[in-house]
This record gives sequence, C-alpha cells and structure tokens, in this order.
Amino acid sequence: MSSEVVIVALGLDPRRLARCTALLDEDETRRAARFLRQADRDRFITSHAALRVVLGHVLDLPPGELRFGREETGRPHLSAPSDSGLDFNLSHSGEIALIGLTREGRIGVDVEIRRPLPDALRIARGHFAPDEARALEALLISEQEAAFFGLWTRKEAVVKALGAGLSRPLSSFSVTVPPQPPEMLRMAEGTRSWSLASLGLKPDVFATAAITAPGLSIAHRTLPTEWTDGFDAK
Repeated sequence: MSSEVVIVALGLDPRRLARCTALLDEDETRRAARFLRQADRDRFITSHAALRVVLGHVLDLPPGELRFGREETGRPHLSAPSDSGLDFNLSHSGEIALIGLTREGRIGVDVEIRRPLPDALRIARGHFAPDEARALEALLISEQEAAFFGLWTRKEAVVKALGAGLSRPLSSFSVTVPPQPPEMLRMAEGTRSWSLASLGLKPDVFATAAITAPGLSIAHRTLPTEWTDGFDAK
C-alpha cells in the first residue's frame, strides 16, 4: 500500500447513516452522543464509520473488529491489530472528510472549507512563524485569505502527524505559503525530513497531508458513494 488520502463525502441518507451508526463501538457511540447539534453528530458517525471501512479494507479485516487506542496527547492509533505497521489520521470539515494512511512514518491530514476571515493576517502574526506571516503579508490582499487557509492546513497536518496537540506552538516550525508548493522549511528542534502534499479538491476547499518521512508520493482517491453498502454492520 502506498501512502494515500481517501476523500469521503459525509452527507448520507437516513438508511446509510443508520448502517454507519451500527458499525461504531461503545466508545465511539458515547463520543458521538456528546455533540449537541445533529449535523455534527452525523458527521462524526459517518467519518468514523468510513475510517473503519477504509482501514478494514487495507488490513483485510471486518471493520467492526478493529479496536482503537489513544496516545497521551489523544492521537488515535490501532490497538487491534497492533502489529499492522499502519498509521492513520482523520480530519473533516463541513461535508468532507479525509483519511490519511501510511506505513512510512506518521501521517497527518487537515481539511478546511474557506469562510470569510477578515483578520487572517492578525491571526497569522499572532500564531504562525514570523517568516510565514511575512510571506502571507507579501501577497496581494485578494490572495491572502485563500493562502491563509492553505497555510493553516499545512500547519495542522504537520501537528497532527507529530501528535503533539496544543503542546506544539504553531510558530515552532515553518512551511511554505501558498501558492508555493508545500514544503517543510524549519523546525525548532532541528532539521526533519517531511513529505507534504496539497490536495486539489474544490476551489474553496483546502487540504494537506504530511508524513514524517522524505521523498514520498502521496496519492488521493475518493470513496465511492455506495461504500456504506459493502460492510457487515455487526
């Protein structure tokens, strides 16, 4: 299996959503129930069911048999099977989810749907590395908002690959700013080789995958709309 990102459409009809709900384990069901908004609950259910289906296909296992654990930072990992060598990451925004998979290190993925953000430069100056903020400021005003969202997904994908959570300041490393191709420029603890890829989804959807290994090609594909019809929901 090459390193890849699977794109999932989250809007499902009630029948297919019910199949996804039946696939989740007790912990996932409890976490889904914490969402106050039905739309957020449905997205959680669908994205986590899709994660099980994709992982199960790669590992040739029924998706309901997979078990998950969490690192101290909260980053999920496979606890059963524990010897697959497969690392994964999940992100969703609106009606789109990304599932990143690799056996070449650790992977992080992030997707963001563009929305009006008049204070993008202020956020960048306050949270990003100084060279990133300067590169963003150097763009035309009409280009800055889109570049910010692209940059944000690059930063978040790296943080998610590391599994550092909020303990990793976004200013502790720098990456290239769109429209430049994605590339790691600097990390506070020294040089680290990475593979970064931007995914061209839709004009107002920004997505990045990052892997803690150099020189990798990161493919992407879309999960067929009938994916919910191909598994045993218990």
